Amino acid sequence: MDYLNPAHIVAIAGHTHQREYLPQIASLLDELRTRSIRIAIERRFASYLSDNSVRISPEEICATPPAEADAAISIGGDGTFLRTARWIGRLEIPVLGINTGHLGFLASQSPDESRAIADMLAKGEATVESRLALRLDAPDPSRLPPLPYALNEVALLKEETASMLNINVGISGTHLADFLADGLIISTPTGSTGYSLSVGGPIIFPTLDVVCIAPIAPHTLTARPIVAPGDGRITTCTTSRASSYRVSLDGVSFIMPVGTPLTITRADFSPRVIHPLDESFAATLREKLHWGVR
Repeated sequence: MDYLNPAHIVAIAGHTHQREYLPQIASLLDELRTRSIRIAIERRFASYLSDNSVRISPEEICATPPAEADAAISIGGDGTFLRTARWIGRLEIPVLGINTGHLGFLASQSPDESRAIADMLAKGEATVESRLALRLDAPDPSRLPPLPYALNEVALLKEETASMLNINVGISGTHLADFLADGLIISTPTGSTGYSLSVGGPIIFPTLDVVCIAPIAPHTLTARPIVAPGDGRITTCTTSRASSYRVSLDGVSFIMPVGTPLTITRADFSPRVIHPLDESFAATLREKLHWGVR
């Protein structure tokens, strides 16, 4: 864990359907400007804000995040945070999530705290966690998205009306199992509170160096989620009576022919997440999952 450097340049991205939060977003931008922090707003989000009467100057708009940015802000839910992390990519700019969505494990800050957020960034009063990300490879790279990475999970899914999948899985050259199921989720610790959790995967502290392999609706009750080393090389080959299946990287999905071998490994960069000094994962779990509430 590291500490955040005082921010002089902040990149900003966000969801384009949050009209009720526009006053708080405008307030945050003003608080950053007041502290002489230069802001660089992702072009699509800047257009949305400008169209809704939020003051944006042309020099504050960017297509790609400035490499010299000290921090980035994601305004939306966890899905927006994941898209922001993909926008940041290999730059490894630490990202702070402001939650205008739903559960908000990644985007945990309140939009009503614009002054406190601006002070925290200006003074560097926050910690930065490095997170494990996954890379997906296939024999034909043209079948993959331009950025074949995932911060949450790689999911192999049957088509909506298709037959079950038979997914042959190996770890670092050793055969693990053949899962007959509706799909398979290979999740990072960050993604353990997302899709993986919904199929019975364990909650994993986000700084651990592991991945979770969890079948979706397996045909046998003995199939259970497996926690494996984060530096392992996971291979899959999927067969089915259908001719294709769906692959999803943090919700970015595409079609893959059955029989295509895939390889999932640790990405060669680490997304970085900003947390206030007084924030802990245990406290976030208690709050978001309502543990102890009667």
